Amino acid sequence: MFATLPEPQPDAIIALMAAFAADPRDGKVDLGVGVYKDDHGNTPVMRAVRVAEQRLHDKQTTKTYTKLAGDPAFVAAMQKLALGETPDRLAGAAAPGGTGALRVLFELIARAAPGARFHISDPSWPNHAAMLKAMDKAPGAYPYFDAETRGVRFEEMLAYVNGLGTDDVVILHGCCHNPTGANLTLDQWQQLTDSAVEKGWLPLIDLAYQGLGDGLEEDVQGVRHMAARLPRLMIAQSCSKNFGLYRDRAGCATVQCADADEQAKVQATLASVNRLLYSFSPDHGAALVEIILNDPELRADWEAELTEMRGRINGLREGLAEALRQETNSDRFDFIRQHRGMFSRLGATKEQVEQVREEAGIYMVTDSRMNIAGLTQDKLRDFARAAAAAGV
Repeated sequence: MFATLPEPQPDAIIALMAAFAADPRDGKVDLGVGVYKDDHGNTPVMRAVRVAEQRLHDKQTTKTYTKLAGDPAFVAAMQKLALGETPDRLAGAAAPGGTGALRVLFELIARAAPGARFHISDPSWPNHAAMLKAMDKAPGAYPYFDAETRGVRFEEMLAYVNGLGTDDVVILHGCCHNPTGANLTLDQWQQLTDSAVEKGWLPLIDLAYQGLGDGLEEDVQGVRHMAARLPRLMIAQSCSKNFGLYRDRAGCATVQCADADEQAKVQATLASVNRLLYSFSPDHGAALVEIILNDPELRADWEAELTEMRGRINGLREGLAEALRQETNSDRFDFIRQHRGMFSRLGATKEQVEQVREEAGIYMVTDSRMNIAGLTQDKLRDFARAAAAAGV
């Protein structure tokens, strides 16, 4: 049966992780895998998470199933985190991380509109296209990142979405664009909202990094503007980055519906989709998030630590841009200061990326996407020297 099974396409980031692990050099730096790291190179368990885990351990009396759509308290807390004051017409379901939330929403759309067309940014997180292709829904790609200016090709993006209609779903990065770090401004979000209102295309917002850009509220200003004006939109949230719950797989799929009747139908369908995909989503991480978000003291500590994480990332951005300016005698890397989130694209060729890896033990994805949070202050000058030596 399996003799003719095709070899799966290798995952570039997983392969990079393996190569990094096999590298015997001291001082090697992993900027490939998309996880937050502290100044010691560790991915910490957040303080509020530790306290919430102890509370959960002490009070939990059963491991029986929750609801098919997950714990309603968790879903409600996540929706409020994203949207602030939430309307009554929201449907939602817990999911295994942000990836699970996206897949639930993709499946919901496939049921509601089998002929729907999906559109992702160029470039986008690779799993967007991979999941859609696995569903025989190969997406279109709208213009997004300008390799020359390292900014957003917004006029071209706007022209693209203005050509769409009611059968189209546009996947937008809510903040901290992955893989480029180049974000939309609030004015650009407003223009996209105007387009969605006029043309009728449906926004599906991937919100994986709220709080790691400019702030918990600042990072969702565009999302909230869009939600306030549109009858329908979708949001896929992840708790992996901003709660550090990578392995616990906590996420939330939200659908803003046009009215109460639509909300009831969508809510029932989300539960049905969950049942078919994985029956019941994991609850441990979701329970921790619910505890934290609904306890004022824990939430305050979580927000404080998230602020520290964000400050560290943005401080590394400042330091790296300055180190590159000094080593290359050029301001062409100043875009790193303006970008937000964990990622930026350096603008190096595949050959230059490989040279930096071979000569300095610094690992990036071959398209030069780098995880800024993987750096430490003492490595900024090393990185800049290696990049300059490679002719970046």
